[in-house]
Amino acid sequence: MKVVFSPDHARHHPKTYFKSGTFHEPQEVPGRADALLSGIEAAGHEVIQSMDFGPKPRGAVHNPGYLYFLETISERWKAAGMENEEVLPNIHPGRRMNSMPEGIVGEVGYYTTDMSAPIGEGTWEAAVASSNVALTATELVLDQLPEAGSAYALCRPPGHHAFQDMCGGFCFLNNVAIAAQYALSEVNRVAILDVDVHHGNGTQGIFYNRSDVLTISLHCDPTDFYPFFSGYAHERGEGDGEGYNLNIPIPPQTGDADYMPYLEQAKQALRSYAPDVLFVALGLDAFEGDPLIGLSITTGGFGQIGAAISELDMPTVLVQEGGYNRDFLGANISSFLKGFEG
Repeated sequence: MKVVFSPDHARHHPKTYFKSGTFHEPQEVPGRADALLSGIEAAGHEVIQSMDFGPKPRGAVHNPGYLYFLETISERWKAAGMENEEVLPNIHPGRRMNSMPEGIVGEVGYYTTDMSAPIGEGTWEAAVASSNVALTATELVLDQLPEAGSAYALCRPPGHHAFQDMCGGFCFLNNVAIAAQYALSEVNRVAILDVDVHHGNGTQGIFYNRSDVLTISLHCDPTDFYPFFSGYAHERGEGDGEGYNLNIPIPPQTGDADYMPYLEQAKQALRSYAPDVLFVALGLDAFEGDPLIGLSITTGGFGQIGAAISELDMPTVLVQEGGYNRDFLGANISSFLKGFEG
């Protein structure tokens, strides 16, 4: 398996994490990528550096105002004399509050969904590097067409909670969406299978009105789990995209054996759609020991999931999303890739 990586991920090192009314120790830290890379190297996978694809691919997914915000807000925040080192919102537009404010505090609230995506001095550079990792892995797979090649993008920060014009949930640029859109310059249609423990709300939002991208998300039931407001089975897409969005909520604490039938449901939809390229938003936070506590997949279970996805025999780009138990990340990614390749 060719693994794509960039050390620039470490430029994003958040100091703040706000959840359920309380500040916690940040979970999405550089040590995540270090743990993943250690497991990958120990398993003997080939690691290559990412290429720079320039601004066009991310501009094809995210709107210009949002990209300007991400690139400049840290510097402008400091210039405005804000007390906190990191950019954080303290207000968001409500359901009947639609105006774009001119002040910096309102701007931050407008472009963020929550307080779990603090923006620091190096966040923009790290997010751009992460999207380039996904694009490089995509290029590797496109180069192998029509063969069913594969590559793994070790992306950090993750991306699937980033909307066209909002960051949140540790995510800034939607890596898998940027990669999928890029692939459409060479193929007719693609699919995204999201197996992170959280619903891929940003990815769903980006492609919700389109039929050239099938989006499927398997995740812990969002009734009382992030992102709370999306991820329900009735969300099927709109307009041209009606029927091209599939959410499969899974009961909390579901383990290996009970998870597999849900994955089989997703596989049936993928076989029917027959995409030219499959993108897997690969979260390892469904792990039984993950601090975010959703599902109960074991290390061996990730191998089973990898093997089940590989049975589709499709050109596949694996894009890293969540996973926050750093003691087990190396073992879990190794298990998944072993199952996928086996």
